[in-house]
Amino acid sequence: MSRSVEQDDNNLFLDFSRGMSSGSSLTATNSSIMTGKTRTRNDRNEATESMQEAHCAAHKDTSEAITLALQQLQATQSPDGSWRGDYGGPVFLLPTLVAATRIIDQPFDADIERDFVDYFKHNQNHDGGWPLHTGGASYVYTTALCHVALRLLGLPADDPDLRRSRSWLLDHGGATHVPPWGKFILALLNLYDYDGVMPVPPELWLLPEALSAHPSRFWCHSRMVYLPMSYLYGIRAQASLSPLLCELRREIFCEPYEDIDWHATQTRCAPSDVYTPLSRTYRVLNQLLNGYEVVANKTLRSRANAFVLDQVRQEDENTNYVCIGPINKVLNMLCWHFAEPGGSRLAAHLRQLPEYLWKGAHGTHMQGYNSSQLWDTSLAVQAVCATGRVDEYQVMVEKAHGYIEQNQVLEDVPKRQIYYRDASKGGWPFSDRKHGWPISDCTAEGLKCAIALQPWVHEPIDGQRLLDAVDLILGWQNSDGGWPTYEKARTFSWMEALNPSVVFADVMVDCSYVECTSACIQALASYSHLQSASARTARIEGAIERGRRFLLKRQRADGSWIGSWGICFTYGTWFAISGLRAAGLAADSDPIRRAAEFLIAHQLPDGGWGETIDGCKRRVYASCAKGQVVMTAWALLGLVQSELADSEAVGAGVRFLCSRQQSDGGWSDEAIAGVFNRTCAIHYDNYCRIFGLWALAAVEQRTRAAGKDASGLAAGSLQSDTRAQRIQNG
Repeated sequence: MSRSVEQDDNNLFLDFSRGMSSGSSLTATNSSIMTGKTRTRNDRNEATESMQEAHCAAHKDTSEAITLALQQLQATQSPDGSWRGDYGGPVFLLPTLVAATRIIDQPFDADIERDFVDYFKHNQNHDGGWPLHTGGASYVYTTALCHVALRLLGLPADDPDLRRSRSWLLDHGGATHVPPWGKFILALLNLYDYDGVMPVPPELWLLPEALSAHPSRFWCHSRMVYLPMSYLYGIRAQASLSPLLCELRREIFCEPYEDIDWHATQTRCAPSDVYTPLSRTYRVLNQLLNGYEVVANKTLRSRANAFVLDQVRQEDENTNYVCIGPINKVLNMLCWHFAEPGGSRLAAHLRQLPEYLWKGAHGTHMQGYNSSQLWDTSLAVQAVCATGRVDEYQVMVEKAHGYIEQNQVLEDVPKRQIYYRDASKGGWPFSDRKHGWPISDCTAEGLKCAIALQPWVHEPIDGQRLLDAVDLILGWQNSDGGWPTYEKARTFSWMEALNPSVVFADVMVDCSYVECTSACIQALASYSHLQSASARTARIEGAIERGRRFLLKRQRADGSWIGSWGICFTYGTWFAISGLRAAGLAADSDPIRRAAEFLIAHQLPDGGWGETIDGCKRRVYASCAKGQVVMTAWALLGLVQSELADSEAVGAGVRFLCSRQQSDGGWSDEAIAGVFNRTCAIHYDNYCRIFGLWALAAVEQRTRAAGKDASGLAAGSLQSDTRAQRIQNG
């Protein structure tokens, strides 16, 4: 870097309380550099003394903030060594669960169900509808299901909030305008005729597996939803009609139930709910499937149902009845209710239901996974490591390492090819080993932590288990050089044209993601520095290079990357910068420079960064009115790895984080920062305390490095610059 240490330190800690605009931050940085070049020697000496004083004061404040944040992290660690927090936000999950418990006649206890009511009431919008996720606009899908759920929970039809929801629902076309998943849940409740449900015949699973459109080739989350759905559709599963259900039939439709042309409603959906319209290809396929239903052979249907139920059984056993996610958890449970009423498999499902529940300040809700424990714990460990104070928090780190060690997946699932599963051995899941589905970025983050903590723990994870993780990561890489989520892509991108969900995007193919690719590159780069890595050197180097090319190809013209699992551009850009630095790009390389300039251009007047989920939907940056702690941290973590690591913008971001920190060392919840499938926001309870700490620590480490050497490197990038030197030399 060409700037002097004095200039870097000064720019980093300038007082931004005046509220400099984001567009002027970069200009001001460049201006201060030019001014520094023309100062007289006396002016420079005076300025240096002033800068050093300002640096000392600001460093003390940042150091204290880091100490408080570390203490907060320590105080919130669970006894098992993990950080467990709420992974909620999607409102459509809980009514699906309530519907299932009524179908099987296994309600929760009264206190929990009162909490469910509180949750529904809290999340109802002013217009009377319910959103897809907390804080969002009303959807017909969620409104219909939440209205029904509250009635099933005992609220009368004349409840004021239910009168408002019914009015909103009917004004938007009624329940015939819910999207396909909503129609299916209503059909299970005997509130919708199966003639109005788009066919999901189980016979599709008996088609030749070589077909690109075979269900086994779907992205695993979609596959595991449509698997039990096809069984339930195949047997036309429905609850017994009760007086309450008869009342609901009269409440949620605009016309009398008996007069509805059900077949005509199959593809009908309210405009408010449509994000991915049904393609012409899918509409043709739907017509063909309707035709098949007319002539479906009973013997073949029975054979298909048996095949699907066996697949459901294996998924349940592989995941200890937790299942990959909440929707397929509920649907799998219903399969056993209808296949083996009152049986042991249904009982096993019921025992695991509490795994998905979270009691919060506004009631109890269903989470988007059984937990995010492994993911959160791996991020927390890296935040602690970034502080350089691991020795001061030895007990906390040892416990966290214990959780990571205990939750690595040690074996592949039985007969994995028959049950359409990839290898699992060596991976880490999003939550815990019991869940059983390893994910590429969770495996990468777990591996990074295992390596980083080797010098600090009594019993590091042994070399063979690290190698198992590396082999799994290498095997996951897609042909385009990027990494998917759970499985190497099994079909072509055009399969997205068969997306039947309407509400969500990117649900058919496990394509490559910026975040997963970055995490895997970083993990492989970390492993490559171990002495035991020589056996995989060539494969690792090749995989990193292909990943590097993937990330460069995905960079947008404005220098940014779109994130898919966090909102949105700050998240994707931080990950991409981290991956490229680990792959060998220098801090002053053109892609990193353009990324840093993008981030600085979107800084808010308060010194922070903030985005809304609209950016995920519209694929353009959608700024919040005020800065958000988590997104500010992501931006800083990206900038600190660039040549603008010591800019005024970084100083503003640091001051923003310090000003938002609470007296206990934590940060208060703000806008939801997570997202999935572009349209649904999801909350990570631990993100504020983890990323606030991590960003402050990274900046502090960068400042210390710059204070020792004018060419100081961003925290965590030593291996990156070593790799960069090898690239330049060879």
